[in-house]
Amino acid sequence: MTKVIHGVVHGKTIALEEDMGLPEGQVVQLTIRAVLPPSSRQPGEGFLRTEGILADDPYWDAIMEEIYQERKSDSRKELPE
Repeated sequence: MTKVIHGVVHGKTIALEEDMGLPEGQVVQLTIRAVLPPSSRQPGEGFLRTEGILADDPYWDAIMEEIYQERKSDSRKELPE
């Protein structure tokens, strides 16, 4: 029998939310997976929290300028006719 039942951990004991329907003393094998609470963050919130973090950073400015120049150069090759 395989069944998914939720429970709450209390020290070394897990209180199940419903009756398993098994006799007292029955040996079972458990696979535990923590259920994370739903996130209260909105999509894009991470970007907004980091916005401006690299402003006025000379190293970052140089890296971005290098990337910009590489993208600006035409790297396509001419095809022979």
